[in-house]
Amino acid sequence: MKIGVLGFQGDIEEHVAATKEALKKLKIDGSVAVVKTPDELREIDALIIPGGESTVIGGLALFNKSLSVIKDRIRNGMPVLGTCAGMIMLANRTYDRVVGETKQPLLAVLDVLVERNSFGRQRESFETELEVSINGLEKLKGVFIRAPSIREVNQGIETLAKLDGQVVAVRQNNIIGTCFHPELSGDTRLHEYFVKTIGS
Repeated sequence: MKIGVLGFQGDIEEHVAATKEALKKLKIDGSVAVVKTPDELREIDALIIPGGESTVIGGLALFNKSLSVIKDRIRNGMPVLGTCAGMIMLANRTYDRVVGETKQPLLAVLDVLVERNSFGRQRESFETELEVSINGLEKLKGVFIRAPSIREVNQGIETLAKLDGQVVAVRQNNIIGTCFHPELSGDTRLHEYFVKTIGS
């Protein structure tokens, strides 16, 4: 099993470390690599798109012709985990709480509407326990940094976690998206869940 972490910008090394730890805990033989180029993206079994600046990540992926490769691979069933900015990139539609509609490059493979910066700016960052709907998990710590929220969930979307009734993590077939940063929580259980979806 070869898992790639998209390496343009954001919490890249944190995802690499969390995924390696998840593989170790699950006793699964696999590797984790930072990927950027279309050729590298064609060689992996699954992809993580990290948190960071979604406009930067999307713009660089578009510039080096990786965006279309990622989109094709996801549509053909490659498992993907997008966290925070990564989830924004996966969404069909997105807008910013302050500036309104954005024209940023999106993968448009996850059938949700996402509001950027929904929980406030950097100074409003916080950690909290989430209500989780994943087998074997009751609570999960969420780290929210300039976090988006999911404003509309369409048919075929499974809700994985909520915060005060607000959807903050979803799954649609091979796609998992979270508004928070599981790679910064010190808890690898969400990465373990993602790794298990690759095997299935």
